[in-house]
Amino acid sequence: MATPKDTNKPPAVGVFRAVGGRMAGIVLLALIGAVTSVVPLVAIAELAKALAPGMSGEPVNEVRVWWIVAAAAGALVVSYAAAGTSLVISHLADNDFQLDLRRRIVDQLRALPLGWFDQRSSGLVKKVAEDDVSALHQLIAHAIQDAVTSVTVPVISLAYLFAVDWRLALAALAPLVASIICFWLMMLRSFPRYQEYDASLVRLNAATIEYVHGIAVVKAFGQAGRSHGRYRREVADFVRFYDDWNRDTSRYASAGELVTSPVVVLAVISGAAVWSISAGWTAPMDALPALLLGVNLTGPIHKLAWSAQFLREASKSTKSLAEFFAQPVLSQPDNPENPTSPAVAFENVSFSYNPDHQVLKDITAQCPPGAVTALVGPSGAGKTSLARLVPRFYDATSGRVAVGGADVRAIAAERLYSQVGFVFQDTYLLATTIRDNIRLTRPGASQEQVERAARAAQIHDRIMQSPHGYDSVAFQDVWLSGGEAQRLMIARALLTDAPILVLDEATSFLDPDSEAAIQAALSALAAGRTLLVIAHRLHTVVGADQILVLDAARVAQRGRHDQLVSAGGLYQRMWEKYQAADQAEARP
Repeated sequence: MATPKDTNKPPAVGVFRAVGGRMAGIVLLALIGAVTSVVPLVAIAELAKALAPGMSGEPVNEVRVWWIVAAAAGALVVSYAAAGTSLVISHLADNDFQLDLRRRIVDQLRALPLGWFDQRSSGLVKKVAEDDVSALHQLIAHAIQDAVTSVTVPVISLAYLFAVDWRLALAALAPLVASIICFWLMMLRSFPRYQEYDASLVRLNAATIEYVHGIAVVKAFGQAGRSHGRYRREVADFVRFYDDWNRDTSRYASAGELVTSPVVVLAVISGAAVWSISAGWTAPMDALPALLLGVNLTGPIHKLAWSAQFLREASKSTKSLAEFFAQPVLSQPDNPENPTSPAVAFENVSFSYNPDHQVLKDITAQCPPGAVTALVGPSGAGKTSLARLVPRFYDATSGRVAVGGADVRAIAAERLYSQVGFVFQDTYLLATTIRDNIRLTRPGASQEQVERAARAAQIHDRIMQSPHGYDSVAFQDVWLSGGEAQRLMIARALLTDAPILVLDEATSFLDPDSEAAIQAALSALAAGRTLLVIAHRLHTVVGADQILVLDAARVAQRGRHDQLVSAGGLYQRMWEKYQAADQAEARP
């Protein structure tokens, strides 16, 4: 047997591989832009000093004046050019990053085993492919520049102020320190609540989805008040939590806003300047730099503080994506084998979703071509799990599942899916035309082939009643009921024309007439093919060539219907109970 590749390891390259080389350039340009943005303000202060002698009639150093003006103009141009170039590069890098990341996500989704999707909602896939990627846009396109600017501008400004007059530098620094303390206290109060905030959002979203999706059912059964009650409670709890959180942190945020407001900063610096000048410690002209640059100290820090939530979301998304890429993908064989027939064999198969609970134990069974094998048994006996090992929704924990003599793990995925078609209770339709939904597994199928499959599945007439026939778009032009959608899935399986079909209660939503017609179509399709049928309604498998009765994760009985009924045991009890329920339902 070919040895599958070991793919159960995290990816070697990080989430940011597409932009790693440009990060340094973005940081460097942002640094240049931040440093040169301070130069014009310093130039104004130095220009005032250079021109001051002229006010008392003394000569002015014109060369120095023009050098200061040129430096200010040049710095202004460089600042805008560097900041603008950094912004352009960061957005282009962000575009490349999102394109690369979404392609990798699609590749990962294609490589994951089908069971991964079976255990997770479409909302999680949407979160990874859309929400997490979008959250990182703020990090790459804006947060890097904001962080560099927020640190560099105050550092350069304070360095200059301390060089001019350390007393006024301390006065300019005081509101900044007070603001940092206020926001730090606010974050200390907020950090413990972030986990509670995330949990509250999850509960609120779940209640909202439950209410919206189930509103028709709960109204029909007069339970709208009960369903709405849970939604209303979750909304009230979230509002109460959020209100308490804001009240708890707002006083620190308000204090931070107050001490960094331009009026307060100017008042502090002006008061310190008057006091220092009066004491003879500071020349009047040396107060100008503090007044010009002091107001400019707190703005960048403020911006960084309010970007904390964006940075937090980006950090969470990075972790979420890293965990997603670390999910073990479906192993692929180095030397693929090809099945020689549509026979399915389970050889000492055991399976568990986790080590604490074994779903299947030592299952051995043969499903020959041209025969219908039915899986029956109590709920939780492992029927669906066994059937889903054939198309590799999961891999057996031990033992072997073979198709045509080849271990399914040694068959290339494309080859295996061309051999095995499946219809499950859950229906999956895409927001595209009915035609494309049917020929999803055979995009090149002709209209005649599509219609033949639809007629066999008893869905053609319903399609023709929709506004645009086979060109009607699901969820837009036409809304199908559960039974209609299931018939569409059966048409898709029929069109696939796979030599092996796995049917998990494929007629559960159908009315008796449609069910009988489809059973006849499936029976005709079984000629030369292997059918593995999971059934809860036992009358649908009375004519099966072989019935496997699963109980407590093992095959408890096997045989034809009449053999099992006469043999007694679990199947006979299930059949008698089923007949009694069917007769009770038929009574007027």
